Amino acid sequence: MTKIRAWAAQEQGAALEAFEYDPGPLAAEDVEIEVEYCGVCHSDLSMLDNEWGITAYPFVPGHEAIGRVVALGDVAKTKGLRLGQRVGVGWNVRSCLYCPACIRGDVQLCERIEPTIVGHHGAFAERLRAHWIWSVPMPDSLAAENAGPLLCGGITVFAPLLQLHVAPTARVGVFGIGGLGHMALMFANAWGCDVTAFTSSPGKMEEAKSFGAHHTASSVATDDYERLAGSFDFIFITANAKLDWDALIGLLAPQGRLHFLGAVLEPVPVQVMHLMMGQKAVSASPTGSRAQIDSMLRFACHHQVAPKVEHFPMSRVNDAMDHLRAGKANYRIVLAADFKH
Repeated sequence: MTKIRAWAAQEQGAALEAFEYDPGPLAAEDVEIEVEYCGVCHSDLSMLDNEWGITAYPFVPGHEAIGRVVALGDVAKTKGLRLGQRVGVGWNVRSCLYCPACIRGDVQLCERIEPTIVGHHGAFAERLRAHWIWSVPMPDSLAAENAGPLLCGGITVFAPLLQLHVAPTARVGVFGIGGLGHMALMFANAWGCDVTAFTSSPGKMEEAKSFGAHHTASSVATDDYERLAGSFDFIFITANAKLDWDALIGLLAPQGRLHFLGAVLEPVPVQVMHLMMGQKAVSASPTGSRAQIDSMLRFACHHQVAPKVEHFPMSRVNDAMDHLRAGKANYRIVLAADFKH
């Protein structure tokens, strides 16, 4: 078996180095993909630094892959995929397809879910393997060099629009105008919602409008919190920063919902009475199902939704990771695989 070349960290927080591994025989239900592009997500940094306590080293990041099918297992050959087809792989590479969550279609909530970069080598590599259900055919009308972030950040912000039955007349607030947040503005605007961008950076307010925000407000100014109290049907938290959670709940209209998409690491204190009197809710969600990813890609094509990206060759992966760590990404980073044969 030919070894796969990749970029891996040998220990927590270390620089990524050239690395090779033997993937073993191709499983019957798996697809092998030659990686063309891979997005860089903040979750890659979190895993590199073992912030969640689940990283195994050597660690190969990368879970926003776009590439071509180069091999199909015997079962995968029967699932509609073909050699040379362009597919994408996001946060997950495998679900069992027989647990209760999978049976009802929520394959992203599988009891035996296998994330792409948890106990599995990711897509900062020349090749990647994934189960056929997570090898998503990519529409030709989406630019391959920019589409990777849709498979993680994009579906993370799009899935709640479906799952939570967000009406196109809803008043939506988005906190955190970064990699996730700028796509949340795009999708919520195209969905038909009245969209307000909350940011702590005055310099981002005009750019937020270019992404789809109808209004902007400060995420730290008490005057804006008071002015907008009771205004929102949905508030999406796309950053992992600590905020004034009671004040945010005060922004919700009756039956409004505060929904977490960013991985806030600190406990979030909630006053139950503040929820109860307005029948408000607090919730969170991970990525979406395969069906939701397909819907998101069709929606992105129809409404011309695409993330704003910067490009690096994969050979400069450490520069890209440093760029993201410094908060300089504008707004997502995509690596182009440039392994020399």
